[in-house]
Amino acid sequence: MPPQLKTLLPFLAVFICIFLVARYFLIPESFGKYGHYRANSMTETEALPTHYAGKANCVDCHDTEAAKLASDKHAGLSCEVCHGPGAQHADDPEKNKLIQSGTREFCGRCHSINPARRTEIIHQIDIKEHNPEHTNCIDCHNPHAVWELKD
Repeated sequence: MPPQLKTLLPFLAVFICIFLVARYFLIPESFGKYGHYRANSMTETEALPTHYAGKANCVDCHDTEAAKLASDKHAGLSCEVCHGPGAQHADDPEKNKLIQSGTREFCGRCHSINPARRTEIIHQIDIKEHNPEHTNCIDCHNPHAVWELKD
């Protein structure tokens, strides 16, 4: 056996032992049960409190917006996609307000040009070129009836 191997083999053995001990302590017990995932994460996620109210709760109070939205291209979306989680708002609307962002960046998350999105499903615009003098899309577009321009 070459002398270099006699020197390197103990280092390799120590490295492998350290790796195995670290792996034992760092990899969760349930890892790998369902493939390359930590199985206990599903139970932990299930135990988290729900923050979403659901579209039905929104319609109870906001029937005018819901009626406009029902005939729009956004009809399939939950209100909480744009307005955020609404469970606290549904419990106490006066105390807990929802976001009403209509900025170019916010709307651009879905509507900016992205070759990976299908244009026949999501209308895309170049947010840098489309009416750059407006900072908010909702200045012109009603998000509950997008193809209706505001007066």
